[in-house]
Amino acid sequence: MPTYTAPTKDMQFVLHDMLNVTGSDIPGYTDLETDFTAAILEEAGKISSQVLAPLNVVGDTEGCRLENGIVYTPTGFKDAFEQMKDGGWTGLDMPEQYGGQEMPAVIYSAVGEMFSSANQAFMMYQGLTHGAASAILAHGTDAQKDKWLPKMVSCEWTGTMNLTEPHCGTDLGLMRTKAVPQDDGSYKISGQKIFISSGDHDMADNIVHLVLAKIPGGPDGIKGVSLFIVPKIMVDEDGNLGARNGVSVGKIEEKMGIHGNSTCVMNYDEATGYLLGDAHKGMRAMFTMMNEARLGVGMQGLAQAEVAYQNALEYAKDRLQGRDVTGAKNPDGPADPLIVHPDIRRSLMDQKSFAEGARAFVLWGAQMIDAAHRKEDKNADGLISLLTPVIKGFLTDQGYDMTIKAQQVYGGHGYIE
Repeated sequence: MPTYTAPTKDMQFVLHDMLNVTGSDIPGYTDLETDFTAAILEEAGKISSQVLAPLNVVGDTEGCRLENGIVYTPTGFKDAFEQMKDGGWTGLDMPEQYGGQEMPAVIYSAVGEMFSSANQAFMMYQGLTHGAASAILAHGTDAQKDKWLPKMVSCEWTGTMNLTEPHCGTDLGLMRTKAVPQDDGSYKISGQKIFISSGDHDMADNIVHLVLAKIPGGPDGIKGVSLFIVPKIMVDEDGNLGARNGVSVGKIEEKMGIHGNSTCVMNYDEATGYLLGDAHKGMRAMFTMMNEARLGVGMQGLAQAEVAYQNALEYAKDRLQGRDVTGAKNPDGPADPLIVHPDIRRSLMDQKSFAEGARAFVLWGAQMIDAAHRKEDKNADGLISLLTPVIKGFLTDQGYDMTIKAQQVYGGHGYIE
């Protein structure tokens, strides 16, 4: 059974010895004393190892299922999600005005690494919600923020982003989903989206979809794309849930991994939607969510490399195979543990070195986000804008390579489920 232990000491080292968070002039950082950050990280570590990690295998083996138009998550996911909500983990860095704790992004990122290492499929439900909420926070009207954000910050309602269609992925200018204006200022959204992570599930009362679509008569190509808020369940002016919107699940995608996350084909049949941001400026608004997702995906590369390394290390300590070239290290046993062999040690050190460097890179990036947002540092904003695709691309590529190295430590057992 795979295990996970949160690397809280390594995180504390990066926060305090490398980034010197308490010595920073970024607003909010003076509160990040060693004892304070230790308490947060230790508690998040307990949830990760005791609640989320045991559900990782459950999610992989059971997966999600679609029955009568409703998606059901694996056994235990719903209870774990309630624990996350009750503990306030879903709105860690969101504004207090909307029910969040307004902690710095650097803390949210450290906690996010633990949750992703423990159970990536589970973490995506909250992660996508956070991204959707960030887009509404950045581009929504005051009325939209007041209506949608409190429930999304608490994860009573979750969120998604809907870009890809069956015939277009990166080239979103080919999009066919339409948004027809209505007399009351709303739009009727019609089309199909695929690969929608957390598209539907049984862990929230409502799901707020952010959907890219084209308003008829707008510019051709990508310049004609707009972004819309499309709830699964309609919400009245008082925040009460009403009738089901014209949103349905076509099927759950059959993926090679992250089976615990409901990646769906979503059908929009004249669903009521509300323009988010300016008309024909949808990509600008969506990129708020996409850039956050890119940083999150880079962190996922680190998170998976870390948990893969931890389990490979334990296997190498326990698995007896051959003798050390310098003489028996386990003379009373039939063989020495794998970890005594130089090439195994080299591989494990590669994995450990990557995880430590990647963690510093991710948390430094989060510190740049804090500097850009909390003190309006234009240099920090420029740096993180430049390096966001680097964080995503490099850490996922290398994270993949490191998980393969971890798999190789197991020999033939690395290819056995």
